[in-house]
Amino acid sequence: MAIQEGGKLPDATLHVMQDGRPTAVTTAELFGGKKVVLFAVPGAFTPTCSQAHLPGYVANADNIKAKGVDSIVCLAVNDAFVMDAWGKDKNAEVLVMAGDGNGEFTKALGLEMDGSGFGLGMRSQRYAMIVEDGRVAKLAVEAAGAFEVSKAEAMLEAL
Repeated sequence: MAIQEGGKLPDATLHVMQDGRPTAVTTAELFGGKKVVLFAVPGAFTPTCSQAHLPGYVANADNIKAKGVDSIVCLAVNDAFVMDAWGKDKNAEVLVMAGDGNGEFTKALGLEMDGSGFGLGMRSQRYAMIVEDGRVAKLAVEAAGAFEVSKAEAMLEAL
């Protein structure tokens, strides 16, 4: 069963690039005591993710943060090297590009999807959430193949 609004995020370790190295960061560090917008994509460098989802958050980052958001986290079941390269490619320095390389956080959320038919293996569903002190205040999970409820503009409206 997928996490619900009001639910506490599971304890997990994600990875971000710092000083040219993948660095472990816990969900407690990323979300504890903060208001965070987290959005997840099926994969870095994939079409909708690269052409619309990530760029929308980059373009709206200032407006989102103006609503009292401490940080915006982009998550994918990719390693920290890929997430860092993708962030640099899309000028996403204002975002936290977090890799869930083994998909453990995604699975603990119950938001995984099987992309084996496309050669992707287990990946994250496309979703966005507003997290307040480690609890899900708003959750927007996309229907398969859709891109509406998790885009930056929808989260901005929800704030």
